[in-house]
Amino acid sequence: MKEQIEQLQEKALSDLQLAADLKALQDVRVQVLGKKGALTEVMKGMRDLAPEERPVVGSLVNTLKDQFETRFAERQAELQQQAIAGKLASEKIDVTLPGRRAVLGSKHPVTLVSEEIVDIFSRLGFMVEEGPEIEQDFYNFEALNIPKDHPARDMQDTFYITDDLVLRTHTSPVQIRAMLKHKPPLRVIAPGTVYRRDSDLTHSPMFHQIEGFLVDEKVTFGDLKGILTHFLREYFGEGLGVRFRPSFFPFTEPSAEVDIECVICGGEGCRVCSRTGWLEILGCGMIDPEVFGSVDYDSDKYSGFAFGMGLERIAMLKYGVGDLRLFFENDLRFLKQF
Repeated sequence: MKEQIEQLQEKALSDLQLAADLKALQDVRVQVLGKKGALTEVMKGMRDLAPEERPVVGSLVNTLKDQFETRFAERQAELQQQAIAGKLASEKIDVTLPGRRAVLGSKHPVTLVSEEIVDIFSRLGFMVEEGPEIEQDFYNFEALNIPKDHPARDMQDTFYITDDLVLRTHTSPVQIRAMLKHKPPLRVIAPGTVYRRDSDLTHSPMFHQIEGFLVDEKVTFGDLKGILTHFLREYFGEGLGVRFRPSFFPFTEPSAEVDIECVICGGEGCRVCSRTGWLEILGCGMIDPEVFGSVDYDSDKYSGFAFGMGLERIAMLKYGVGDLRLFFENDLRFLKQF
């Protein structure tokens, strides 16, 4: 039994030293100290020894177990350090290599158009105002001379949240909120997101508009024509043909649609302008006195004009985009062109 223990001790310590990694080391431990390990089998055989031999063998077994566990702990620490060193060596970073530049995004084409338009009107003295996208019926319709039974409500397919709350169908509610907050004279430009139940090549249920208006004493339709003509020629180029056609909007009187000379064909006629040489670009008009009544402005003293335009339509013309839906699909191949 004594020789058997000595041989086991020599083999166990040798196997610990030869273990190449932590898993192999753990396997050696199980082979020696496990439930079916070699040392366990030796201890089971002690019951067959004479009583006077058991203390001697027991002492040898305890010595072997203590030495094995001590050496196991030492070898385990060595292998852990080797594993860490190997990982550091394989995962090290060469700090002398040039860094990888972060890929930067760019502004969306609709944002570019909005900022350019706001910049032009800011130079004309207009301030920027914003309003909520979930709007009360009063601001979206009634204060703009569109009562509940007005047929003009059918012109705008509205998303209703409740009977009194809607997703705003235009940015014109900002006109009402701004006039309730400020007294004339007032020049405001209001970009924002709007919503209507419509979707095809040239319409989207969510799109962007810019509302603008000016209120002061003795404001005329001539002032409106002068500012809008200046804006359109500033944006699309000097010498651009501009024309005003009579139209109807509930919150302006008189009202007009503004056309520009087709920027695709230069007015000669093409598919985009339906061979007319003209493109409809925005709507405008003199603010109706009924609207002034909603905000407690004296319509005998003050007059003003308002206008609104769709940003996606202007972006489509500026960049030659044929499908409105491209602006909302987040295709990087499309967006990187801007």
